[in-house]
Amino acid sequence: MRIVIESPGFKADQKLLNFVTKKLQNLAHFNETIIEGNVCLKVDKSGTQEDKLCEIKLVVPGNDLFATRNSETFQKSITKAVNALKSQLSDLKAEYKGGAITD
Repeated sequence: MRIVIESPGFKADQKLLNFVTKKLQNLAHFNETIIEGNVCLKVDKSGTQEDKLCEIKLVVPGNDLFATRNSETFQKSITKAVNALKSQLSDLKAEYKGGAITD
């Protein structure tokens, strides 16, 4: 899986980039057909404490999956978004097994 990480407005440090990469690579265990993971890390200017935003788009044959979560740290936002995608991948796998997916 190819991983693209963007952080408009700030420069993400290597530790954060490694954290994102590790989390996304773990998603491959749920679906080995994931082609690409696009991650965008942003700081929300809403003035709330939960201002760290993570958006993840997974490119999967037939479907693209998307999750966005915010929290007080990027690590928590990333973890929440990855967990949401795990659920979506699980649902997608169940649909494939049930034969409900048609092109």
